[in-house]
Amino acid sequence: MSSKFKSVIILALSIFIISCKENKKSSPIQVVEQEPETEKVNYHENYLREISYIKTREDSASTRGMVKLDGGNYMMGGNNNQAKPDEFPRHRENIEPIYVDETEVTNKQFRQFVEETGYVTTAERSFEIKGKQYEPGALVFDPYNPEWWWKFEKKANWRHPEGPESNIEGKDNEPVVQVSWYDAMAYAKWAGKRLPTEAEYEYFNRAGNDTLVYHWGNDFEKAPEMVNFYQGEFPRKNLLEDNFKKRAPVKSFPANPYGLYETAGNVWEWCLDTYRPDAYSKTEDKVDGYFQEFENMDQQKVIRGGSFLCSESYCTGYRNAARMSSAPDTGLEHTGFRCVKDI
Repeated sequence: MSSKFKSVIILALSIFIISCKENKKSSPIQVVEQEPETEKVNYHENYLREISYIKTREDSASTRGMVKLDGGNYMMGGNNNQAKPDEFPRHRENIEPIYVDETEVTNKQFRQFVEETGYVTTAERSFEIKGKQYEPGALVFDPYNPEWWWKFEKKANWRHPEGPESNIEGKDNEPVVQVSWYDAMAYAKWAGKRLPTEAEYEYFNRAGNDTLVYHWGNDFEKAPEMVNFYQGEFPRKNLLEDNFKKRAPVKSFPANPYGLYETAGNVWEWCLDTYRPDAYSKTEDKVDGYFQEFENMDQQKVIRGGSFLCSESYCTGYRNAARMSSAPDTGLEHTGFRCVKDI
C-alpha cells in the first residue's frame, strides 16, 4: 500500500460528508475494495510515526496569537429544530484551561512550517490503488456538474486550492485549505500545539453561552454580518451578501465573545477526534479520552464550524452544535484547522 489511501475514502466518502450527508446522487466512481486490515493499520500508523519525527519549532512555548480560556463545563449538543440525530442527547462536558489560536491557520503560517520542515502534504503525494499509480491531487467543488459536485483535480493542493491554474499569491492571510487531518496533525506537532477535541471546539465556539444556536445569538438575520457562508440558492446562485464567494481572510468577521475569529463559517476545521455518530449516547460509559481517541483508521475524523459552502437551505454547519466528518487523508478546498495548547 502506498503512503496515501485515496480510494473511495476520498472520492466517495468525502463528497458524502462535505455536502452535509444529504446528497443522495449516485457516484460515477466505482467503489474499490478496501485493503487488507494489516495494510490499513500500517498506513495509519506510518503517517502518525512520520508526524512524530517532526521537530518542534524552537519558539513553541510562545502563545502569541492565542487566547487563554479558563475552561469550565457546559451543555454540549443540539438545541434547535435543525439539529441532527448525531447531536443528541445533550450532555454536560468539562473543559480544562487551554490556549486557542485566535484564527484559523493561514497560508503564511503553513508555508513557514513547510519551509522549515520540508513536509509534503497528502495532496502532493502520488498514491496507489490496486497496483495502479495516480498523480497527486485533491477534491475541488464543481457546482455545475449535476451528477458529481466534487471532482478530483490533479495537482490541486494547499498552494493551488482549486487546481493547478489557481494559486495563493496575495492570500497570505486566508486560511490554508487542501490540508488533510494528517497535515494538520503534522503542523500542530511542529508548532508545539495540538488539534482541539470536538468538545473543546464546541465549547470555545459557544463562547460562554450554551443556550444559543449561533455564536452571536439566535437571530439568523444577522448571519451575513457575522459569518462567511452561502446565501442564495445552493449551489449555483450565491447572493454574496457577506461579500465573499469563497474563503475570507482571517479576522474578516467579528470575533466571538471569547475573542476568537471565524470559529463558524469560512472553512471547516479539523478536530482531534475520531467521528462516532452515536458518541453522545455513550457518554455514560465513556472512559477518559473517549472523545480524544484518534488511532482508529476505520472511521473518519471530526470537522467543525461549517464553511463558505454551508447554507441555511442545504447545510447549517455554522450552528454551534453542528457535527461533520471527513476521511483523514482528504484534501478539500473548504477545510482547514486551528490549534490549541494545553496549560
